[in-house]
Amino acid sequence: MFSAEVKREIEAVAREAGLEPAALLAIAEVESGGRAFALISAPPLSGNPLAGPRREPMIRFEGHYFDRLVGDGKRARARAKGLASPSMGAVKNPASQAARWEMLEQAMAIDRSAALQSVSWGIGQVMGSHWKALGYGSVEDLVAEARSGVAGQVRLMLLFLETNGLVGTIRAHDWAGFARAYNGPRYKVHRYDSRIAAAYAKHRRGVASAETGDILRRGDRGDAVKDLQRALTAAGYPVMQDGAFGPATAAAVERFQADHGLGVDGIAGAATFGALAKATKGSPAPRGLAWLLGMIRRMLPLAVRIARMRTGRKS
Repeated sequence: MFSAEVKREIEAVAREAGLEPAALLAIAEVESGGRAFALISAPPLSGNPLAGPRREPMIRFEGHYFDRLVGDGKRARARAKGLASPSMGAVKNPASQAARWEMLEQAMAIDRSAALQSVSWGIGQVMGSHWKALGYGSVEDLVAEARSGVAGQVRLMLLFLETNGLVGTIRAHDWAGFARAYNGPRYKVHRYDSRIAAAYAKHRRGVASAETGDILRRGDRGDAVKDLQRALTAAGYPVMQDGAFGPATAAAVERFQADHGLGVDGIAGAATFGALAKATKGSPAPRGLAWLLGMIRRMLPLAVRIARMRTGRKS
């Protein structure tokens, strides 16, 4: 299971991308087995030894990829060492991540680029061979992203999801459609769809229980966000009521927080909701007046600039 720190990092990246945190957590958990890192004591890819163990992303080496990508003059050597085969699954991955990293080091000694492309990297298990399709300058750049930390691993996974048009299936909670595209036609054999659905339900409950007091922030969507937008508008901070907590809603929350002596973080928590309730308390007429005053306050700087421009033209 992911640690609380890893969960927070995944949730933060999900919100920044406008995705439901529970959905991204579920996919990441199923793909990685709930582990973001392994402790590896062998020297790093650069070849410089370290004093102690280091954290590395979870990897899986695919020998049939290596067999296809390695140079013709090196393929026989790779096959002789048991690192390459034309048959998928013929090269078995060791159970431990440490042994898998040792396997990768051996393959890199034969052909570094082909070896790095033959590995699925990190939380999303994205193949290194996708580096060009995902817009990286080289496979080394993709690997550096995966090794940079949890956020880097999740960014890599999101880039793959966006590039392959899978964000819509995630938002629709179409786990079968997602698993078919992400895990291949045999996804049912490994129950990827049902496992993601179960993980989503678990994380959805976890996120809801953690966010007591209806905490809302960027990336959240739904009726609760629409209610927040209505309250902001009624309080004199007009914003489109579309149910999507985007940059405009975050800016409105920050302005409200600043004007009411609250901590300015753009997150609508208990204190912000309490202040909004006080600001909008009363009959519809005062709320309408507050909205009008808010509009006037927002338009006033523009009106002043226009007046100054006109005065400048006359002089």
